[in-house]
Amino acid sequence: MTDIVFLHGKLTPRAAATVSIDDRGFLFGDAVYEVLRVLRGRFVEPERHLARLARSLREVALPPPPLDPLAVAVDLLHRNGLEQREAVIYLQVSRGAAQRQHAFPPGPVPPTVLMTATPFEPRRDLAERGVSAILQPDLRWSRCDIKSVNLLPNVLAAQHATEAGAFEAILLRDGVMTEATRSNVFAVVDRVLRTHPTGPLILPGVTREVVLELAVEAGLAPSEQAVTAAELARANEVFVTGTTSDVMPVVTIDGRAVGNGAPGPVANRLRGLLARRIEAEAVA
Repeated sequence: MTDIVFLHGKLTPRAAATVSIDDRGFLFGDAVYEVLRVLRGRFVEPERHLARLARSLREVALPPPPLDPLAVAVDLLHRNGLEQREAVIYLQVSRGAAQRQHAFPPGPVPPTVLMTATPFEPRRDLAERGVSAILQPDLRWSRCDIKSVNLLPNVLAAQHATEAGAFEAILLRDGVMTEATRSNVFAVVDRVLRTHPTGPLILPGVTREVVLELAVEAGLAPSEQAVTAAELARANEVFVTGTTSDVMPVVTIDGRAVGNGAPGPVANRLRGLLARRIEAEAVA
């Protein structure tokens, strides 16, 4: 791990960074977060990520912190020697430290703002051969569109995937595929590229949004139509998308091959288009 983090308005060594036991993020999960990708000092889709952060803050009635996140991130990258590397910025904002009560604190409380910068290496080897996934019930709350730190259902499903030797757990709610523990999911069913529509049951992924745009530009006519478990079982292709997974083909689900058991043409095409877009941002 890198050594310098941003906490309580200043840069500090990670080992010295502490949060109050009264912090509402610690006690209640009363916090939201965002993850940004950085390639050689340039942010990937920063406007979309910051817009999603602002939306999450509004949805939980949490005022935006008084700082420029990108300026702080640039400083962090420099202090950690990551300006010419690929890295991930993690930003978390909690409602701050106050006497424990379920309702918001009665008076003004400074938010707790944490930001870290860590090196990142895309798993292109995994994308080339595809990954495995398992199915798990979607036990999360009904506001998955808010990027909150309340991730225990995701954690438990991800642990099941880890124990099964799988890359991801695809979540099913009422017989319908929603998303995965840390990514959105697409499937090619009857030659149509489909993904769950935006709404309270999925996180509006930035990479998901970009991939949909790339699919339209490529003439693939994607559809934001939910995929049932029965349709998923006969899908020709399945892939997940995310800030750190890009377009990741899924070649087996619960041990059963998806399509011919290899990354399909739609996933491969979109993976190439996304890679070119990311690289273009890095040299713009």
